[in-house]
Formats: sequence, C-alpha cells, structure tokens
Amino acid sequence: MTGLLLGVDIGTAGSKGVLVDADGAVIARSVREHGVSTPRPGWVEHDAETVWWADFTAIVADLLRAASGQALAGLGVSGIGPCLLPADEHGDPLRPAILYGVDTRASAEIASLNEEFGADAILARGGSPLTSQAVGPKVRWLARHEPDVYARTRKLLMASSFLVHRLTGRYVLDHHSASQCTPLYDLVAGEWARDWAERVAPGLALPDLLWPNEIAGEVTEAAASLTGLPRGLPVTAGTVDAWAEATSVGVREPGDVMVMYGSTMFLVQVLAEPRPHPGLWGTRGVVPGSFTLAAGMATSGAVTDWLRRLVGGDYADLVAEAADVPAGSRGLLLLPYFAGERTPLFDPDARGVLAGLTTTHGRAEIYRAALEGIAYGVRHNLEAMAAAGGAAGRLVAVGGGTRGGLWTRIVSDVTGLPQQIPAETIGACLGDALLAAEATGAGIDPARANPIATTVTPDPANVTRYEAFYGHYRSLYEATAKTAHFLAAQQHEAAG
Repeated sequence: MTGLLLGVDIGTAGSKGVLVDADGAVIARSVREHGVSTPRPGWVEHDAETVWWADFTAIVADLLRAASGQALAGLGVSGIGPCLLPADEHGDPLRPAILYGVDTRASAEIASLNEEFGADAILARGGSPLTSQAVGPKVRWLARHEPDVYARTRKLLMASSFLVHRLTGRYVLDHHSASQCTPLYDLVAGEWARDWAERVAPGLALPDLLWPNEIAGEVTEAAASLTGLPRGLPVTAGTVDAWAEATSVGVREPGDVMVMYGSTMFLVQVLAEPRPHPGLWGTRGVVPGSFTLAAGMATSGAVTDWLRRLVGGDYADLVAEAADVPAGSRGLLLLPYFAGERTPLFDPDARGVLAGLTTTHGRAEIYRAALEGIAYGVRHNLEAMAAAGGAAGRLVAVGGGTRGGLWTRIVSDVTGLPQQIPAETIGACLGDALLAAEATGAGIDPARANPIATTVTPDPANVTRYEAFYGHYRSLYEATAKTAHFLAAQQHEAAG
C-alpha cells in the first residue's frame, strides 16, 4: 500500500504528530502542549476528552492540511502508559485517566496484591515487581475507592487504545502495553493471566491482544466525520510512547538500549528472552518474540528545569557555564531524587541531596552536579540491566536533552559507553508512522529514515575521575535514606 503515513503520540506534557513519505522522511509535524491534573497529593491524571482526543484531532487537522489531498496509507498511534482509563460499553470515559508510575495512589493495593499472590510469583509470571507503574493495583484501587465507577466500567483503556477504539470501534491492546498491566498479564505465555485477572478485575472483559505493528482496524465513517481522516484508513494497535520512540531510532535488536533524555530519564533495552529483575520492569517488545527491560528515573530534566527557575538564566547560559567546570563539579555530589526514585530503588520517599557545598560554589557547579547526578542514575540502571543478564551493546540517545552536547558527554563519561544520536529526535510519533508502514506492508528501514548523525565517545580521563564519585553516589543514598524518609513523612503530613 502506497501513500503518506501519519504518526500521533500523546505525551505527559504535550502531544506530537508527523506526516512522513514512503521513505520515512518527515514532511510535516504538529505539536500541542497540555498539562496534567493533580487533584490530590500522589494523584496525576489526564482528561481523555479535553487532552487526548482534543490533541489528536487538532494534530490530525494540521497534518491533513499539510498532506494537501495526497493519499494516506496508514495511521500509527502511541501514548503515555501504562495508564488506566475506565470506560463504558461505548468506550466513553467514566473518569479522568489515572497515569503511569507518577501516580502513586495505589500503594495500599500494591501491598495487598503482593500479599495475595506473592511478590516472587508476580515477578516470575509478570516479569516486573508491583510498583506504581503497574495497572493492576490501580484497577483494584478503582474498585475499592470508586465502586460506582467500577460498576459501570466495561472497558479498560490506555491513551493509545482509547484512540484506536474511537477511530475503529475495536477494543484491543498491544502486547507490550498489556505486559505493563501487572499482574494481569503472563509475560512468558504472552497472554492474559486470566485466573489472576478475574481476582483483580472481576467481571471485566479484557481487550483482544495484538502487536504494535499489526492493524487493529480501519477508520469508521463516524470517526472520519469527526477527524477528517479518510474512511477505511488502516490504524495500528498502538503502544506506549517510549517503545514507539525506540522504534523511531532503530532500537530493535537484542543489546540495543535507548536512553531518553527528558523531564524524566527512561531506558529501554531489547532482549531475546525475558530476564526478570526486582529493580526493573520486564515487558514484551514491539514485535513478536521480543522482550525488553525498562528503567525510569523519577526526575531528570525536571531537576535542571527547577534549578534554572531557581537561579535564573536560560539553558544555554547554564550549559555554557557548567561546561567550564571540571568533572566532579569541584567537589559537589547530587542525588537527583527530587520526586522519589523509580528504578532500581523503587523508593517513592527518597529525596534530593546536594553534598559538599561551600561558599565558593556557584550556579555553574550546582548545575553541572545535577547533570552528573542524573548520569550516575543512568549508570545505576545500566548496571541493574547488566546484572539481569542484559549488558548494553549499543546506546542510542534521544530526547530534548541531547541538544547542547554537555549532558550526553557527561553520561558517556560516567558510564564509559559511547552514545549514538540520530538525526531526527521528534520521538514516538515518528516510531508510530514507521510501525504503520510495517503494518501496511510498506516497511521503512529506520536506519535509512533516521540515520545516526553523531556519536558521543567517553573521555578516558573523565571516566577515571567519575569512577570514585560514582561509588560515593551509591553510598550517599544509603547514608541519607533514613533522614530522607523522615523528611518525606513531614512533607506528606504538611500536604495533608
């Protein structure tokens, strides 16, 4: 099938879309910004109608204007995940969507499910420990705390599957997203764990499972009238945004690792077989037979943005000043746990620490220390992946944080590993378009569509210097954890 391809991704703070040609070249793009709702401490939500659907229709309108009547071959979608959007029999939302691991409301349900099924059994069958990232505890939270909503729920949707349902009428979910619904999915068997699912989500029909590179259905007449998309346009099953982004840069072979520089740092490593680890998320990949290990820090760019607002100036000035500071930030060490930490600590009450301050330190040293602290966190996660049997073979860096060069150089110096940076960094929406090409038989090679533009190599002298700092980074968390937890309790109490 020939024609242009559309890709649309719904993100945490914004949505993006691209229109690509038969070679995968981006010929048009569209961006919409939005926020999140935090109605209570620990709650993070999106309204599916005013955020997900409104962004999607606006982006599609932009891209259709750019297409100027040229034929379309397919549409791929992705979105933040794993999320929980309870919907009625028509797929209409019953409440705002409960977002992924940043929403921590279901801690009591995590504890009860671990007690009910056994933490070791959950890890062995589902591939991941139960954390705030998992959908299962959030389903149980909904049943316990909003029973009226649960009683009316007929469909469990995520950002991508919500769009797919509204466009095609199909109630489906891709295998990767399903594998983040712990403990509802059996990672090894590659299917719903229906015995456990009936205990966690009693009475609910689970969606049919497809792969992200499969067609879920075609745009219906009703959806065509709402969006302007042609009736009958093939739509992929969709997936979670980070895995679509990995596709956009060709991270598909075992040993490939994507390092995503953004508000949070996220890593996805491709595996040939499942390798569960208690400090990481084990999932299915985007194509049949593939598996991944995933890691995510709670903050990264969010810390540097906080510093920028605190000390003034713009990013260009701060990066330039920090680049003149030697490795080690003249004796500063920062723990970047400003919102707790996800992998591999899974400690929501960890807190940020800046150690070694003197009156001689200024904003340049502090900004560099923040970049270095995040880099130490990346190394910590890569070491956890290696311990699980997934040693990194190739690192590909993506995201807005790759611009400017300093941050990626620091990460390579801290980890001792080179990083490849692709030419196109628009992210998951490009991966969506490439998955749509694959699904419609018009496969596009990501290496040709999005070639590597540059490679960052480690500086041996800095690698040696950072080795000593990294050991103290690891021990600083252990030394301050008790105090951090005490302070976190005070913060929770103050927040009500």
